[in-house]
Amino acid sequence: MHLRPARLGTALLVLALLLALAPAAWTQGKPQVIVYTYDSFASWGPGKFIEERFEAQYDADLVLVAPGDSAEMLSRLIQEQEAGVRRADVFIGLADSDLPRALSRNLFEPYDPARIPNLAGVPDDLMTDPSGHVLPFDHGYVTLVYNKEKLAPDQVPTSFEQLADPRFRRSLIAIDPRTSSPGHAFLLWTIARYGDPGYLEYWERLLPNLLTIAGGWSEAYDMFLNGEAPMVVSYSTDTAYSVLEEGTDRQQVLLLDGEGYRQVEGMGVVRGTAQPELAHAVLNLVLSPEVQSRIPTTNWMFPVSTAAEPDETWSRHAVQPPHPVSIAPEEIQANNARWLREWARVVSR
Repeated sequence: MHLRPARLGTALLVLALLLALAPAAWTQGKPQVIVYTYDSFASWGPGKFIEERFEAQYDADLVLVAPGDSAEMLSRLIQEQEAGVRRADVFIGLADSDLPRALSRNLFEPYDPARIPNLAGVPDDLMTDPSGHVLPFDHGYVTLVYNKEKLAPDQVPTSFEQLADPRFRRSLIAIDPRTSSPGHAFLLWTIARYGDPGYLEYWERLLPNLLTIAGGWSEAYDMFLNGEAPMVVSYSTDTAYSVLEEGTDRQQVLLLDGEGYRQVEGMGVVRGTAQPELAHAVLNLVLSPEVQSRIPTTNWMFPVSTAAEPDETWSRHAVQPPHPVSIAPEEIQANNARWLREWARVVSR
């Protein structure tokens, strides 16, 4: 999930929530398909286009419910399922690191590939759920981003070890892994690089070079854009975004050791849905070439379909790290709570 500073007013998100909980009479007898997703996906992301295309193809109303980020929406879905309440039909925006948590709670129905013909365009290496419950819809890479007007390309660190060098004191804006998806990905990246417990020693060395640890991506990136530090934890599509949306390439992607931490976002049919056919139709539409081609310049992530045709400028500036890094979701599930506790102790000293 690539959050961006631009936002639609919260009124639209509140309206979406009210519609999702409204009586069926509000939709004049049409079946509703309720999609839980994250706020940016529904506001300025591809959500509106998906809603319009779906309602043009089917005699049904697609309602996007997105009052929070993906982690908040997942927690809401879990609480509702545990309470025996079914509101959502589809969930879009499951981080791959949350896959074991979702599967262990039996949140999703097994999908039927015969109902999702566009699944044929998704490569096997992006199919993160061998159990057949969750499908990918986009993927991206957490990296560092630097301002080339503050740091020349020959001055930037190119490895984790250089990043911890004292010459970069107070130069990096990090993000809290307990409250942020990219912040969590960066922590996992350090664990993949230095092992457990080696990552703790690395964070001790890195701390003097952190300007701050922001609570979320938007806060961190706003500080970065305001010039408070020359580097920030962000995404490998940031140069593409700044070129297309801001007309500048001063935000440059910075790979450490040629790596970036890969995130795959998933979607699934919620267990107990009363609209299984229409729910599958939503998944198929999201994987269609027309939607997948819009993922890069609306969600600012990479599409999963080989049939997608991204914007040429975006493709030229979006960076795919030569050495993607990830930790198996099962390993994250088994250790994440401890990793976060240990990290918090180190950074609070």
